[in-house]
Amino acid sequence: MTAHSIADPPASLKIYGLVFAFGWFVLDQITKWWILEEVVSSHGAIHITPFFNLVLGWNRGISFGMLGGHDLPPWILALFSGSIAAGLIIWLLRTRDRLVATGLALIIGGALGNALDRLRHGAVADFLDFHLADWHWPAFNMADVGVVCGAALLITDSFIRRDRGAN
Repeated sequence: MTAHSIADPPASLKIYGLVFAFGWFVLDQITKWWILEEVVSSHGAIHITPFFNLVLGWNRGISFGMLGGHDLPPWILALFSGSIAAGLIIWLLRTRDRLVATGLALIIGGALGNALDRLRHGAVADFLDFHLADWHWPAFNMADVGVVCGAALLITDSFIRRDRGAN
């Protein structure tokens, strides 16, 4: 074995990360299709519990509607998301850590899911509505769940590495 092959991440971890990212992307797109075609179009807002509804909202901005009032063409935000995903794919293909690969895969799948929405619809379909009385958290989707959970895993990994004294 050469020193170069020892440093290379195992192919199984690369495949795991790419398949997980693709799977999350597909989950996001299926749930958006289901909401758009089958649920909200037939029923409007659906009250599931006293604190959770299925609704349909279109986010023309970035996370939680930030920059939504600006006249940015949707392809610019899609290009931005795609560029971030490309960089994260490079990181994913280089990592040797399963927790990092999982976090990156979730973020990649989510970023690409929302980018595709921007290209197809001009905005991102959001439908998960959590609320407390009349206060509603901004609606979100499975892509957003992936990005937030992926970021949480990367932050968790950074604390684990710090505790172990790793760089």
